[in-house]
Formats: sequence, structure tokens, C-alpha cells
Amino acid sequence: MPFKPIPAALAILVSLIIWFVIPVPNGVTPAAWHMLALFIGTIVAIIGKVLPIGAIAIIAVTLVALTGVTNESPKEAIADALSSYSSPLIWLIGVAVMISRGLIKTGLGRRIAYYFISIFGKKTIGVAYSLTAAELMIAPITPSNTARGGGIIHPIMRSIAQSFHSTPEEGTQKKIGRYLAMVNYHANPITSGMFITATAPNPLVVDLVNKATGSEIQLSWTTWAVAMFIPGMLCLLLMPLVIYLIYPPDVKVTPDAKKFAKDNLTEMGQVSTQEKIMLGVFALMLILWANIPALIFGEQLNVDATTTAFIGLTTLILTGVLTWDDVLKEKSAWDTIIWFGALIMMASYLNKLGLISWFSSNIESMIGTLGVGWVGAVVILTLVYLYIHYFFASTTAHITALFAAFYAVGLTLGAPPMLYALILAAAGNIMMTLTHYATGTAPVIFNSGYVTLGEWWSIGAIMSVVNLVVWIGAGLLWWKLLGYY
Repeated sequence: MPFKPIPAALAILVSLIIWFVIPVPNGVTPAAWHMLALFIGTIVAIIGKVLPIGAIAIIAVTLVALTGVTNESPKEAIADALSSYSSPLIWLIGVAVMISRGLIKTGLGRRIAYYFISIFGKKTIGVAYSLTAAELMIAPITPSNTARGGGIIHPIMRSIAQSFHSTPEEGTQKKIGRYLAMVNYHANPITSGMFITATAPNPLVVDLVNKATGSEIQLSWTTWAVAMFIPGMLCLLLMPLVIYLIYPPDVKVTPDAKKFAKDNLTEMGQVSTQEKIMLGVFALMLILWANIPALIFGEQLNVDATTTAFIGLTTLILTGVLTWDDVLKEKSAWDTIIWFGALIMMASYLNKLGLISWFSSNIESMIGTLGVGWVGAVVILTLVYLYIHYFFASTTAHITALFAAFYAVGLTLGAPPMLYALILAAAGNIMMTLTHYATGTAPVIFNSGYVTLGEWWSIGAIMSVVNLVVWIGAGLLWWKLLGYY
């Protein structure tokens, strides 16, 4: 990505105006205000894609250390700037991205998708559900939703469309390609919301909820998966039908898709030893993440989620499924560790320096004057939090910038902590539906040319409403049954 001078100048200008021009408000320390200046400048740089996000993160770490906004001592300042890189959450997501490379290298991800299509691919909607099922199957161990939706599922979707001569180049995308591309994309935000390890920003939500509640609320892998399973499954079941009704494919029956999938499975041959190992590691990680040993044998056998990820990666390296070169070449994993650590550090110090509590109290006062109670407040906050994503090109930047403040306001106004955490966590994934730049998967699928900009934004707005109503509606009943409020 080339350096973009105009967005860079804007990011610098915004930071300088906040730091030097806007007076420090009453109740805010200069250090907190200066950290806000650096933080907003970083977010503007990310949105403007001044440089790759990892490079922006390195610059942010350097500026925090140089300016001494966290501590006047140079040694303490650099220690603070690097403090988040010891966070298990960062390494959980980074190592999981490395593990997901095994799905691509062994071909297991493609095999899973072709298997479902070979069974359910007689009709176009069956192909759509097959792609959705494959997306769901690999979501728990693919924390890069871009790698999952754009790197694994999308090439298969395009191959199927091309086999029916449904391509943008031929002007025949409406035969089947447009519909499958939309399903390919809109499965991605839903599966991302169903597991902590299905997209990179989810562990950040866990960390922010933990800090906001003083560890009173613990969103473990199991808690998240159980809480989101029913709402997520309902959304996955409805999504292909909704898109089918709005943008139906011209070709409704696709017996050739089953043959196409079976031919590809035949070409792949028998399940290889490496694929079997990958399946075994997949199963082992799910068992440990779900705390099944603890449920059977007692809490003393409970394994930390990040330790589980390291066990999975170690197993793949020892068995030769992944080599160390594979790990080193997994640039997205190392990139995630770098930028994730910087953003968590800055968000953490905004909270420690008191800026989040000050901002939250002001929003609280504004909403409090409306007299809508905590239920009305949660509705307003959730809708604003979700639809403000039209102004963001990164879910991580969005969540880092706004989650803590919105969550704190809801808690102050009386929202049940676990309930509100789950609502905002769901909204943080549903917002990916909105635009062709909403998350990394979006430009991959949009740039393939099957869906026009107008169609993308129209179906995005519709699916955001459908997902929000279904997810939160079903969630309220399910979470009440689970005793979360």
C-alpha cells in the first residue's frame, strides 16, 4: 500500500488541533486529552489508509513513547507503549490466524465446502446453504474473516459461478453469480459474531468488557459461543432466503453444481494424512476452548484459550502440517499482533487516564434528559453504534474507538452488564453488512464484479435490519433462558 500524503496530513492536522487548539475540558487531565489526540489521529490514519495498519500502529507506539503521555519517565513511557504485547488475547488471535493457514495449505477448507455442495447443490439455494455451512464449519479456527470469506469460500463460489457461465465479463452475473456472491459475503459477518475466534476484533470486545466491569463479566470462549449460537443460526438460516427473495438468481436448479463438487473432490483424492491431522487439531482446540475436560474431570484440567491455540500450532509444527517458514510467511498473523497490540494499548490508557469515564458521563447526561430508561438508552446506543460504521473502513478501528464509551454509558444508565455486552458484541459484527469497505472481506468479493455498488448497499442495509432484529430478538429470549439478565 503506497503512502497517501493527503490522508496523512489530515490525520496529523486532526491530532495537532486536538492537542494544541481545543482547550482541555473540565474534568479531563492534559495527559488524557493528549492521548485522545494521538488516538483519534491514529484512527483517522487507519480510515484514510495512510499506510498499512501495522505500519500505522508502529508509528502510534513510537509517538506514545516519545510524547510521554502515559509517563514522564522515558523508560516507563516505552514500557507503557509496549505493555499490551504481553496480552494473551493478542497472541490468541495471532496464533489462531497462523493455524488457519493449515486449512488452506492442506486443502481441508476447500474439501469441506465441496462436500456440502456435493450433497445439497441440486438447487441454487442449496449451493448457497452449502457455502454458508462451510463458512460456519471453519469459523471457530479462522480469526481472519477475510481469509475465511475471501480466501477460502470466495474462490469456490467463483468457480461454481463460472461453471454456469455466470460472470461479470459475460454480463451474465445474474444467472447465479450475483446471488452466490451476496450469500458468500453475508454469511461472513454472521459467523464472525458466533465465536470469539471467528474475527480479530472479538477478543478486543472481551478485553474491554472485562476492564469495564472489573472482571465481573467473564466472556469465555464457551460463554460467547453458547450465547451467540441460537441467534446466529437463525440469521444463517434466514439470510440466503432473504437475499433469494430480493435478488433471485435466474438459474434456480443447479444439478451440475453437485457434479462440479464431486469432480473436485475426486480430483483432490482421499483425505490426506495432513488433512486428518488438521481435523484432529481442529477438534482438540474446540474441545479445549469449550472446556469439556473441565466439565468432565473438574476445573483443575481447564486450559486457557491462548494456551489452547499454542497447543494447536505446536501440534501442526511437530507433525509437519505447518513448517516454521509457513508461520513466518503468515504475514496477516504478525501484522495482526502488531496493530492489535497498539490499539489495545491506546484504548487501555484512554480508560486509565479517565477519558472514557468523562466521555461516558457526558453522553449519559444527554440521554438521561430524554427519560427513556435503560431499555430506550440501549436501543439508541446500539443503533448509533451500528450505523455509524458507514464512516469506518475497519471494524477494529470502530470497536477500539467507540465500544468502551458506549458500553460504559449503557452500564451507567442501568443496562444489565452481560446483556448489553452481548448486544454490542453482536452489533459489532452485524455492522460488517453495510458497505463494500466495511471489513476486509468486502472489497475482495465486491471487486470480483458480481454485485453493483447500489445492490451491495441496498442488500447491506436490509440485512443489517434483518440480522439486528433476529439476533437481538432471539437473543433476548435465549439470554433470559441462560440467566444473563
